[in-house]
Amino acid sequence: MTATSEREAPMPRRPEVCPVEDWLSFLGHRWNALVLWQLSVGPKRHGNLMAQLPGITAKVLSERLDGLLGRGLVERGAVAAFPRGVVYSLTAGGRRVVALLDQFETLPHSFAGPRQGAA
Repeated sequence: MTATSEREAPMPRRPEVCPVEDWLSFLGHRWNALVLWQLSVGPKRHGNLMAQLPGITAKVLSERLDGLLGRGLVERGAVAAFPRGVVYSLTAGGRRVVALLDQFETLPHSFAGPRQGAA
């Protein structure tokens, strides 16, 4: 896909080979967007993230952080102060993705009709 006025003609493609489907699936995985959003305000330790994400388990948070690290959206840094440990922070790519997620957050408000399930 391109952002220009001339778009590629859609070609037959399976979802598993489409980079857009891949990213949407990854970001739509439970907790990934919320972890990125928490890190958007600054670096956090694992325990701080746990406190800001009620309901997430330590194991799931570690798995999500590993996935975000693998995608290059988050980086892990050592803390030199006491107590020693690690902090997680967004990379430049992570900040770009958060900017896109911010746009998704406002998307429902840009449509004239009521949202599905709204009373």
